[in-house]
Amino acid sequence: MLVTFRSKAWGNVTLFGDVALTLLKMMGHSGTVPSALLARDIPSALARLKQALAAIEPEGGGREDQPVGDEDDDAPPPVGLRLRAYPLIEMLSAAAEQECDVMWQAGEPPL
Repeated sequence: MLVTFRSKAWGNVTLFGDVALTLLKMMGHSGTVPSALLARDIPSALARLKQALAAIEPEGGGREDQPVGDEDDDAPPPVGLRLRAYPLIEMLSAAAEQECDVMWQAGEPPL
């Protein structure tokens, strides 16, 4: 499943469903899809998301946490939740600045 976030303040952001649900719950939302955040609720949701991401994944975390010799040295490092959350954080920041709502639904955005 994919989840697409929309706001008048930013372009659409599409995330894998499991990542989207995790980030929604970090924001203090139930994880219901489809749903929305009103403009007045975005600053607190954004603050909770940033705090939760900082608590679970230190800045620059990633490959150094893996045991040496377990993986192929040429394999790319895993993509952490903080990096996956970046587009959503940018959207929420823009929506908070412009006082716009953010909505999300399952599936890809229409072309």
